[in-house]
Amino acid sequence: MAKKKSTFVCRSCGYETSGWMGKCPSCQEYNTFDEVKETHAMPSDAKPSLKAGWIAERGTSKLSEVSRETEPRFSSGITELNRILGGGFVEGSMTLVGGDPGIGKSTLLMQVCGAVEVTGEILYVSGEESKSQIRMRADRLGVARDSISLCSQTSFEHISELITERKPSLCIIDSIQTLYSEEISAAPGSVSQTREVTAGLLRLAKSLNVPIVLVGHVTKDGAIAGPRIIEHMVDTVLYFEGDGSSTLRMLRATKNRFGSTGEMAFFEMTQKGLMGVENASALLLSGRPHMAPGSVITSVVEGSRAILLEIQALLSPTAYANPQRMTQGLERNRVSMLLAVLESKCRVGLSNMDAYINVVGGMRIDETASDLAILCAVFSSVSGKPLRENTLVLGEVGLTGELRPVSDLEKRISDAARLGFTACVLPGASKKAAERLPVKIEYIYVDSLSEAIDVLF
Repeated sequence: MAKKKSTFVCRSCGYETSGWMGKCPSCQEYNTFDEVKETHAMPSDAKPSLKAGWIAERGTSKLSEVSRETEPRFSSGITELNRILGGGFVEGSMTLVGGDPGIGKSTLLMQVCGAVEVTGEILYVSGEESKSQIRMRADRLGVARDSISLCSQTSFEHISELITERKPSLCIIDSIQTLYSEEISAAPGSVSQTREVTAGLLRLAKSLNVPIVLVGHVTKDGAIAGPRIIEHMVDTVLYFEGDGSSTLRMLRATKNRFGSTGEMAFFEMTQKGLMGVENASALLLSGRPHMAPGSVITSVVEGSRAILLEIQALLSPTAYANPQRMTQGLERNRVSMLLAVLESKCRVGLSNMDAYINVVGGMRIDETASDLAILCAVFSSVSGKPLRENTLVLGEVGLTGELRPVSDLEKRISDAARLGFTACVLPGASKKAAERLPVKIEYIYVDSLSEAIDVLF
């Protein structure tokens, strides 16, 4: 019998150590180590799905001799989902879908079962719901397909035998944290169980050429629960984003071996399930106030398309010794830095005011092209003067107050012109790029933050 030992694995990055540590030396996170009992050798009577490898070839091959044939794809039946997958599911691939509870993961995958363009069997494995509960969801979504097979099971050994026997055209596992292997003495959802079960499913997907979709729970920090190595093992990682109080849902591809990363799909939650939204900018800007102080429109690029967003700022006298800086959808440290630039270069007194800055619609902005729009919203709120109507604001702000050019101007401005925007504020360094654009709207060029404030207000 193999000798057992205990190791400690970081659930954030997968770093392993022989003893417990308060802080992970790899990812610098605190209190993320879980104890894992492992064996040096796999039991001789272990299931083939656990101990067998999926690559049977030995030796090497020259790069020039390897076939150029692309992996065969098939459509998911949902246009927005195909967009971020790169055209559809790839045979033998493994996709991980994560998101907050109730955001629509199971709803989307049930809709995929009804719309996916395959002729074979579709296997839906649920470790959280009974078959009758799954049927109720299918009836609500109007999914009625004879080729869908349901399985309520949490044993990996049983599921692996079922997949090997049936060889379905598509397999959905809801969710990976509920599965367990009898060969591992740990509770379902633990680091060792989740890691080994995922590895077993990966071997099945590659050896049988069966596309498998996993549903992953998320932690309170918004990351997939379990070891971070799961995201490295799968081919595609999709994250659901959005405010639970809103009907808008965003699905972002953070990893995709068969397509571009950073793509984002938009859905609207309705009584009949998730409906794709092609014109996301119009939906995000619907209901926005006109000529209201503190409201500015900017554009961000998500994958291959530009999205128009509204940034709102509210500043009020503080009741504390240190003023508060609250942000929603923006990195607070960068916003604090931008506020310091505004206070220094434009002599705006913000040291005695609380600042609340929000990106409307539940979106998160990571790029710097919205810096000028953030500061214009702040100045508009402080001065009580609204920005000019139907004006788009773009520009990165440096620490000395200079404005730097932004990329993908054609995408951003074309989308804005289609929605009725008549003017765009741009850094002077983007003048040559803007003059080459086929879109003819009014361009307002500014070289510094102080100049932008003078021109706009």
